[in-house]
Amino acid sequence: MAGKPEWLRVKLPNPHKYQHILKHLAGLPTVCQSASCPNIGECFGRGTATIMILGDICTRNCGFCAVKHDSPKPLDPKEPQRVAQAIKALGLRYAVITSVTRDDLEDGGAAVFSMVIKEIRRYYPHCLIEVLIPDFGGSEEALAKVIAEKPEVINHNLETVPRLYSLVRPQADYYRSLGLLAGVKREDKNILTKSGLILGMGETRLEVLETIKVLQKAGCDFLTLGQYLQPRPDKLPVSRYLPPEEFQELRQLAIEMGFKGVEAGPLVR
Repeated sequence: MAGKPEWLRVKLPNPHKYQHILKHLAGLPTVCQSASCPNIGECFGRGTATIMILGDICTRNCGFCAVKHDSPKPLDPKEPQRVAQAIKALGLRYAVITSVTRDDLEDGGAAVFSMVIKEIRRYYPHCLIEVLIPDFGGSEEALAKVIAEKPEVINHNLETVPRLYSLVRPQADYYRSLGLLAGVKREDKNILTKSGLILGMGETRLEVLETIKVLQKAGCDFLTLGQYLQPRPDKLPVSRYLPPEEFQELRQLAIEMGFKGVEAGPLVR
């Protein structure tokens, strides 16, 4: 495939705000860094970051993801407190907490998510919290631990259409992920749910629209649609680059389906 199109160029970050974020994170990993996010400069430059808990090594090896895959290190018992302190120091009004997948843990790390939310509420009670969670191996008990803490938003990305799961997310399951999102609404209708798809890995437009429809029927409130960018040569190649106009068409169709909010664009994450 030819080089990246013009619309995928990103601006250089504000160096002062970039360093300010790094200083207050105090060594905490972010998905911005671990997943080679193209928006790291923009997000750090405006004083935001998505903090990654449970370490920076994933037990799964998805075809699209840049996060390291190996045997994870032991949990840091002080991590929940460190995360809360960093969020307070940064003065975040809205915090996004995500994690690697930890299939080696009995509850997939759900208890740590729970503790992180509690610590943020304790140190910085006015901060709104979004958690971007793994599938916890399909455990309803694990998911219940996160729901019980009532974060404002529970996010779980489907990432791709069902046909491509064996290629893109070989250790995950499309229906398990869909069931997680539906399970949140079943247990607590007041918690907002969110999911995302990355496009350009071989899916068809019809498959994308059908997946969006299924998400809406599962009660998903918010949707993100972004362009897949190959993070390393050993990862899946990009099948095509969708122009901004196509993302806007998909956004409008998703809004018409009933989502509360939709963000769509080549650099949306």
